Amino acid sequence: MELRIQIATLLPLLLLLFWPSSLFFTVESKCSGSCNLALASYFLENGTTLSNINQNLNSPEAPYDQINFEPILRYNPSITNKDLIQMGTRLLVPFPCECQPGDFLAHVFRYSVQPEDTYDIVATEHYANLTTEESLRRTNTFPATNIPPSATLNVSVNCFCGNESVSKEYGLFVTYPLRPEDSLDAIASSSGVPAETLQRYNPGVDFRSGSGIVFVPGKDPNGTFPPFKSSDKGGGLGAGVIAGICIGVLVALLLISFVIYYVYRKNKKQESHSSSIPLSAKVDQASLQSGDLVGTGVAPGLAAISVDKSVEFTLEELAKATDNFNLSFKIGQGGFGAVYYAELRGEKAAIKKMDMEASKQFLAELKVLTRVHHVNLVRLIGYCVEGSLFLIYEYVENGNLGQHLHGSGREPLPWTKRVHIALDSARGLEYIHEHTVPVYVHRDIKSANILIDQNFRAKVADFGLTKLTEVGSSATRGAMGTFGYMAPEIVYGEVSAKVDVYAFGVVLYELISAKAAVVKMNQASGEFRGLVGVFEEVFKEADKEEALRKIIDPRLGDNYPFDSVYKMAELGKACTQENAQLRPSMRYIVVALSTLFSSTGNWDVGNFQNDDIVSLMSGR
Repeated sequence: MELRIQIATLLPLLLLLFWPSSLFFTVESKCSGSCNLALASYFLENGTTLSNINQNLNSPEAPYDQINFEPILRYNPSITNKDLIQMGTRLLVPFPCECQPGDFLAHVFRYSVQPEDTYDIVATEHYANLTTEESLRRTNTFPATNIPPSATLNVSVNCFCGNESVSKEYGLFVTYPLRPEDSLDAIASSSGVPAETLQRYNPGVDFRSGSGIVFVPGKDPNGTFPPFKSSDKGGGLGAGVIAGICIGVLVALLLISFVIYYVYRKNKKQESHSSSIPLSAKVDQASLQSGDLVGTGVAPGLAAISVDKSVEFTLEELAKATDNFNLSFKIGQGGFGAVYYAELRGEKAAIKKMDMEASKQFLAELKVLTRVHHVNLVRLIGYCVEGSLFLIYEYVENGNLGQHLHGSGREPLPWTKRVHIALDSARGLEYIHEHTVPVYVHRDIKSANILIDQNFRAKVADFGLTKLTEVGSSATRGAMGTFGYMAPEIVYGEVSAKVDVYAFGVVLYELISAKAAVVKMNQASGEFRGLVGVFEEVFKEADKEEALRKIIDPRLGDNYPFDSVYKMAELGKACTQENAQLRPSMRYIVVALSTLFSSTGNWDVGNFQNDDIVSLMSGR
C-alpha cells in the first residue's frame, strides 16, 4: 500500500517534469545541414598512386583494371594520365559527408592494415593527415603498439557543409590538411575565396600553423561554387521534432521505471533495516553521508569525501557551453558516446553525450556516482536527460594512464609516480569494494579508465559496467569487460570483486612494462599474447630478476629501484592468479602499495606464511 502511494505521488511530478514543453526543447544539430558530399585534399608524396588513394578513400573491392577512377578524375581535370601523377601536388577526392554518432559531420572509411603500419603511419602516409593518430586511437580498440596486420581500422575524416550566416555562396567544402608552406593568403588565392571568408569559416585557426584541418569552399566539376542549401524544408513537424518527442517519451518511461524500481528497493531495505535511508525523489547530501556510504571510520589512508549533490543541467546550458557540441570541443570518443570539454557554472567539466541505446550504462553510472564519493573516484557533477543522455564529470586535465604508458609525445612517468598512481587507483577500488553499502564491482578496470589529474593523482572512471553485490553475497553474474583484463572465471559468468583485482594486476604489469594488455609477440606471424602470460614466463625463468629487467619500460632507463619493481611484479602475480579465491583483497593491495610507496622495503609476499596470506586476501 505504501509503495503504491509513493509511486502515485511521484508519477505526476515525473509527468510534469517530462512534459514536452521542457523535455522536447531541441538545439539545432550540427548535422542538420548535412550535404552528403565533401572533398578531401590529398597531398601526394612518398610514391603514393591514384590507386592507393582511391582504395583508401573509397575502398573498392574490384581489381585495379576494374577500379572506377572517374569520380576523382572529374574533380581533377588537370590529370591526363591516372598512372603518372607528379609528387607534391594536391588531389581533390570526393567522399560522403554524413552525420556521425556524437552529432558531428564526417565519414568513416575502412582501412586494411598492412605490415609495419602504425596509427601514425596510417594517419600521415596513407591518409595524408586527413585524420590524426589521436583520432585513430579513439575510434579503434587495437593497442597502438599491437595492431594486427590483418585488421581493419575505422578512419574518421571530418567534413563541413557550410554556414549560411557566413555565406550562402558556398555549399561544397574541401577538408584541407595544412602544411608548413600554407598561409591564409596563399589558400585564398588558390581557392578563389576571400581570405576574410576563409577565416570566418575557420574561426581562431592559424593558417600558418603547418598542421591541422581547415575547411575551404570547393568547386564542382564544372568549375563553379555550388551554393549553400538549407536542410529546412518547412511545413509541419520536422523529423527531428518527431524523433525528439518519441525519444522524450521513451526517456520519461525509462525514468518512471527507474523510480518505481528505486522505491521498491528502498521499501525492501526498510523492511529489513530499520535505520535505512528514507525514500527521496532525489539523492540528497544527507543520504549520501548517512547509510548509503560508510564514509567515516574508514581504514587509514582512505580519503572519503563529501561533495555537493549531483545537479540537473538543461540541454540549452550544455549546448551553449560547447557551441552546440562543436567538434572543436570534443576531447574523446568512448564505446557509449562522445566526450566534450565545457566550462559549466564556473567549473571545468567533461560532458559524456550518450545515445539512447546506452540507457543501461547511463543509469549504472548515475546510480553509482550519486551514491559513492571518494577522492580517487572521478566526481559526477550532474546529468541531463533532454534529447540524449548526458553525464557531466569533473574535468581531469592529464588524460588517462594508458595514454601516458602507451602513447607517444609524453614524458615517461617516473617510477615513484607510477607507484603513487597504483596506490591511488587501489584506494578508489577498495572504497567501492569494502566501504559502501551495497558493495560495487567495477568490471572494466583498465589503464584507459584511470584518469590522471594535473598533480599526477589517479581517479578511477567509467562506471558504466558496474554491478552491485549485497553484503554477504559473493558474486553477481554478467560477462563483460575488456579483452586482456578479464579474469578467467568471467567465461562462466561468475563476477565478484576479485575480477577487479585481476584487472588491477594487469594494470600493475602495464605500469612496470609500459606494454599493452595484449602484446604482439612476433611481427612476422602476428602472434598475440596477454600481458599476464608474458609475466608468467618471467616468473618461470631460473633467473627471474634478469628476465624481469628485460621487460621493464626502457624509457625508465636506470632510474628505478629494482627491488620496488620486483615487489610490484609479485603483487601483480598475486592479483592475476587463476583461482579467484587466492587473489588478494583490495584492502591488502592498498596496504602493500602503501608500504611500497613509503620505501620501507618491508613488504614482500614471500615473507607471509600461507595462513597469513589467506587471511589478508580474504580481507579479514
